Amino acid sequence: MIYQHEIPKGARLYFAKSAKLKREIESVASELLAQNGFEEIVTPLFSYHQHEVFENDAQLIRFSDEKNRLLTIRADSTVDVVRLITKRLGRSVEHRKWFYIQPVYRFPTQEYYQIGAEILEGKESAKVVDILIEFFSRFTLTPRLQISNMKIPEILFKEYGISYDVLRDTNLDELLHSSYHWLPKLLYLYSVTDLKNVKNEVPKSIAKELEKMQALADAISYENIIFAPLYYAKMRYYNDLFFRFFTHNATLAMGGDYMSEGREASGFAIYTDNVIALLEKVVDGS
Repeated sequence: MIYQHEIPKGARLYFAKSAKLKREIESVASELLAQNGFEEIVTPLFSYHQHEVFENDAQLIRFSDEKNRLLTIRADSTVDVVRLITKRLGRSVEHRKWFYIQPVYRFPTQEYYQIGAEILEGKESAKVVDILIEFFSRFTLTPRLQISNMKIPEILFKEYGISYDVLRDTNLDELLHSSYHWLPKLLYLYSVTDLKNVKNEVPKSIAKELEKMQALADAISYENIIFAPLYYAKMRYYNDLFFRFFTHNATLAMGGDYMSEGREASGFAIYTDNVIALLEKVVDGS
């Protein structure tokens, strides 16, 4: 029996305070992004192409169009923004800075509201991090900023045989007892001082990627920063510099540099629901 007050597990309901916060968050973000030269795009809810970029397409909500061709509900915004700008609108639109405010959906009934931005004209992580810092400051929030680099796990796997699973699970036993004396130093690298000290002790290919992490930190003005060079998570597109803002166990925003449709790009996504939950706690004084 389904009660009249029930909603599907994973679906979102906003009312009173949460609805007001959601509207305020979206208003502040859209104003800030417009000030920084971004245009807005709203992508279709239905897509013919999302299954091509999801390694685990079981996450997709699927059905068919009138010709029995596969359709899915939008499960990711970035891939559609880049594809539509470069493929469908590319000849008539020269603008390369876009943002979106829209939900994505995952099987069976997961609903996530996001605010995202993409710069389709080179690797510009410092610019998008600055925008996020300003966004959070509007709500008097200073979440921790983690700076990582997905090139480092890739190098460790391809050149030194360190499994992605070991990195994803932070397998301390294997990392601390590795035959590579410099690997534990990467594990305990957190600050700019640590990074500078370690750069001369690691292989040149890794030192180069550490320098990119340091350059990002040097290019922004923010104190609550940590480095996590061994951080690894399977990403659909972020494959270079990567960052995330988080408080406790909640990721508030994440982004970085990536390649898509042959273009160098940078972008981010704000997880609206996590920001709402945090602001509700701040308002309640908890």
